[in-house]
Amino acid sequence: MDKVGRYEFLAEPFHCDFSGRLFMGHLGNHMLNAADFHSTHRGFGMKRLMEMQRSWVLSRLAIEMTEMPRQYTKFKVETWVENAMRYFTSRNFAVVAGEGQGAILGYGRSIWAMIDTKTRQPTDIFSIDDGAINDWIERDKPCPIDKGGRVRMTDQATFVREIDTYYNDVDINGHINSVKYIEHVLDLWPLDWYREHAIRRFEIAYVAEAHAGDRLSFYREQTDDDEYCVRICKDGDVEVARSKVKFQ
Repeated sequence: MDKVGRYEFLAEPFHCDFSGRLFMGHLGNHMLNAADFHSTHRGFGMKRLMEMQRSWVLSRLAIEMTEMPRQYTKFKVETWVENAMRYFTSRNFAVVAGEGQGAILGYGRSIWAMIDTKTRQPTDIFSIDDGAINDWIERDKPCPIDKGGRVRMTDQATFVREIDTYYNDVDINGHINSVKYIEHVLDLWPLDWYREHAIRRFEIAYVAEAHAGDRLSFYREQTDDDEYCVRICKDGDVEVARSKVKFQ
């Protein structure tokens, strides 16, 4: 198999917003599905890892788009492992228009940790099949977007809202789904905002786990023209994630 996986998706109409373009949350979900398909086909996917009391956990995700897929259109998500270290691996994505080798609509970068599902602590990625993940590293395929860094915020961030978490927020790892955070962050702006602004880049870094029943608090700070940072906390002041959104 090629080191790069290519998976076709459809921008289903009920996964698109009022403008007829795919929701960022659904695009993130397609990227995570592509990552699972790619890793499963190459021997280090979630199903196999769960049998070994191991699991992949998303640590960071950055998506930068020039255009979102439109409803009813097919597109491909390409994904590949750029690098692997003992506890973390970096995986990239490219979103390609059409059924063939169409225009590039955008890119994504992600960092993943492998954890022990009992202790919830990071575990050695290279312990799986004597480091077989190294056979699938692709360093030559470009991913020309910024890797991103620490989302910096000050004490001037403004409280926006609190939300409760329920059954539909929880994923296979038993904590709040990575994509749900994306949706909750983007809901901090009203519908009329999105009539005038498109999401150019979305970043999120996961700091700690939250679970069903946790009450999440959202704090927002404008850090540049059309750039905002968001801090998500549980139990009042326990930080679980930080996000940065750039609009155009």
